[in-house]
Amino acid sequence: MYTQFNEQFAAATREFADAAAQVNRLAIESTESIFALQLAAIQDRANATFAFLGEAVEVRDADGVKKIWPKGVQVARENLERGVAVSQKVLEHSSKANEQIADITKSQLASAAKTAQSSAEQVANAVNEKTQSFVKNASKASKAK
Repeated sequence: MYTQFNEQFAAATREFADAAAQVNRLAIESTESIFALQLAAIQDRANATFAFLGEAVEVRDADGVKKIWPKGVQVARENLERGVAVSQKVLEHSSKANEQIADITKSQLASAAKTAQSSAEQVANAVNEKTQSFVKNASKASKAK
């Protein structure tokens, strides 16, 4: 009996460990892609900002400020748009990873429920057989008296 219990426990533990490894792999892949997206966006925004600042340093009078002002607004707008686009991509990656993790969890729960149901049915059948055997033995004993 203990051997059967140990084997079932070991199998359940292996299933759980495999599922945990899959979840961790998905989480790490998602984190890597999100980090890469954000790093690329930061690099693009920094390049555009420093290019603008390089032009702004050369301004010496009010006319220069008037000429460069629209470029500054354009750089700020583009930076904001890039930030929003990257945020949307990050949310998309996160939701896909969460869906995959939910699928793994769902399959784990279904497997655990199936195993539990199978074990419960085996126990119920064993109890039924023992009960019938007991009833037969009890009826034989009462007839013998």
